[in-house]
Amino acid sequence: MSRALVRLVGVGQTYSNGVTALAGVDLEVRRGEFLSLLGPSGCGKTTILRQLAGLLAPTRGEIRWSEARHELGFVFQEPTLMPWANVIDNVGLPLKLAGAPRAALRERVEEMLAKVGLSGFAKAYPRELSGGMKMRVSIARALVTRPSVLLMDEPFAALDEMTRNRLEDDLVALKCELGATVVFVTHSIYESAYLSNRIAVMAPRPGRIVAEIEAPASLPRHEDYRLEPAYAETCRAVSRALREANGEASARA
Repeated sequence: MSRALVRLVGVGQTYSNGVTALAGVDLEVRRGEFLSLLGPSGCGKTTILRQLAGLLAPTRGEIRWSEARHELGFVFQEPTLMPWANVIDNVGLPLKLAGAPRAALRERVEEMLAKVGLSGFAKAYPRELSGGMKMRVSIARALVTRPSVLLMDEPFAALDEMTRNRLEDDLVALKCELGATVVFVTHSIYESAYLSNRIAVMAPRPGRIVAEIEAPASLPRHEDYRLEPAYAETCRAVSRALREANGEASARA
């Protein structure tokens, strides 16, 4: 079992408008794992990502990193590319901001574009790319600094199923190749069961972790895994946990 990279201990979040997004979240993220946060809209999944990224300080509890330094990459639900910049400049932006020499920047960007299957599109502009290709650019930009932790907020939600499945396979392969720890927010039971080593199921607001489900098969996985009994059982276990969480929320209401 990998040791914990970061722990959330009794974490809560109440916004200035009085809305309590999280209450008593206890969760550990293990080094090298693919952890999915799964739950209904408004349960605080994105709030946890923002806390991990250091963009939001918890109003209660604490976040304990096992190391003083940790490099983070963040992939948003929308690609958020600069429309006036070509692919190489979009992907290279984090390196440029870090002061990387131009030659080293270009070499690293070209390497990352090859990993996401966009070698021939370095000079293309966002308007010339499909939705799936834009998301590949966004993933390449997040990984170009070789972060130890990749935070992903429903990156495939707006894509068609075929594109989504293809990107899921590519993401798992990249995660395994680079050795990154991934925390992935999703609404999809099937996506979480396919991608994850572990799934943290969240209850409706105020969000908290109500179940943690370990996937039986190791990464990487391939398309045939969707047909295996282990995948179906993981889907059933996650579905049961979600129903129970929603049932408890309805009873409290």
